[in-house]
Amino acid sequence: MMHFEDAARWESWLAEHHGNEGGVWLKIAKKGSAAPLVTIGQALEIALCYGWIDSRRKSYDEHSFLQRYSRRRKGSPWSRVNVESVAALTAAGRMRPPGLAQVAAAQADGRWEAAYTAQRDAAVPPDLAEALAAHPAAAAGFEALGKTGRYLVILPLLKARTPAGRAARLRKAIAGLPDTTGPRIPFSDGSFGAGGVAGPDGGSPATGRGMDGAAPGAQGAR
Repeated sequence: MMHFEDAARWESWLAEHHGNEGGVWLKIAKKGSAAPLVTIGQALEIALCYGWIDSRRKSYDEHSFLQRYSRRRKGSPWSRVNVESVAALTAAGRMRPPGLAQVAAAQADGRWEAAYTAQRDAAVPPDLAEALAAHPAAAAGFEALGKTGRYLVILPLLKARTPAGRAARLRKAIAGLPDTTGPRIPFSDGSFGAGGVAGPDGGSPATGRGMDGAAPGAQGAR
């Protein structure tokens, strides 16, 4: 775990260690806290400048939480939120060579244009809506989820890199939705769903929380 009293210190460290393959857990001030720590917004902006990204989050104490930061993996998808953040950082002259290299790679292979929608703006995709209409039990399970839970069903579809991969994720999502109405209607291949579908971090959409008990927050927004 690392902590920095302000954004300048975090950026100074990252400028020197952005090539670190292991990543770090960073102590972040909670909203409204007077703790002398970098804020979540500051931390992410600087991470993007150097080609890093956030992932898991853990609770820590009444004043702060822990956020994981590491180098962006090759081929990892981008979120629309971070695409827009990078545009603002570029206009402000804050992007650094490692971050610009990640942007160039994403623009070259199509990930930039394919950036996925954040939770606050996400809608049910047409293919998921069609599948839910064909499986009433799954549709009831989907409607029973909270907003975060529904997003954890939608997000893997948005992140799929190929039509075949998206179709496979759609089948898995429908099969894994919690059954609130009785026996699950089978797929055409004879398979049935069981249990709740897992979120990207192995968590449950029913709670909207990952295995470490933390809400996904910016976890899906890469």
